[in-house]
Amino acid sequence: MALDPFDLRDEVTRRQWLLRLGEIVMLAGVSGLIPESALLSAQENAALPPGLYVPSAGDLVHALSSGHHAFTPPAGSETDYAQPPASPFQPQFFSPEEFRLVTRVVEIMLGNIDPDALAQTTQWIDLWFHSADGARTAAQHLDPLHRALAIAYFGEATVRDLETADPAAISREGIPAWNKLSLEKYGHSFLDLSAPQQEEIVRSIATQPSANSSRKFLEAIRGEAIRGYYTSAQGLKELEYKGNAYHPSCPGCDSGQQS
Repeated sequence: MALDPFDLRDEVTRRQWLLRLGEIVMLAGVSGLIPESALLSAQENAALPPGLYVPSAGDLVHALSSGHHAFTPPAGSETDYAQPPASPFQPQFFSPEEFRLVTRVVEIMLGNIDPDALAQTTQWIDLWFHSADGARTAAQHLDPLHRALAIAYFGEATVRDLETADPAAISREGIPAWNKLSLEKYGHSFLDLSAPQQEEIVRSIATQPSANSSRKFLEAIRGEAIRGYYTSAQGLKELEYKGNAYHPSCPGCDSGQQS
């Protein structure tokens, strides 16, 4: 008879080990009642069932004891940490004035949001535009089997959009069109308008035909603004994102025993 990969005895062993490790991690990383050396020793000595591997204990202790504050990665860490910028952000795709326009448009669309969330969102938009040409080229040169898999998973329309989309061209045509409309309507470029006038320009462009250069640029900005905001710290909090949280027991489970 073939072995059942979900044999109950194996599952109990795994569960007991995970609960044991989880309790130690909680105590060491949250309450500080157990010294780091005890955690490291427990991880090194635990007998792991097949398929479970010892994590990088030093990184685990360091992360749990950091309290979500900025810290210097431990020497030899296998984890890539996002480093705070040492100098003011410099856009990679937009010129400084264009980036100011993008920032103001995003601010109008998203409303009164935290300045850090606004900065994270607009920096994401700049990175997306900067990376678009490379992403399109990579999509156009997919192995036929990989392309077939992508179509099966994402749908043919999505794959074709990735192969043909040209955000750089949309931007280069859209930004001058925004300023032209602003000059025609109010006699000044977009950034020189008052806040109510800028908001009126955005509303006006949103009603333009979909093929209009200004409308295409607005739609590109809007889509990536939503993506960028809801992956920022404030956006994740607004979504009540529950990731990166430790549960000492399975949520919703009233019993510590498996049936």
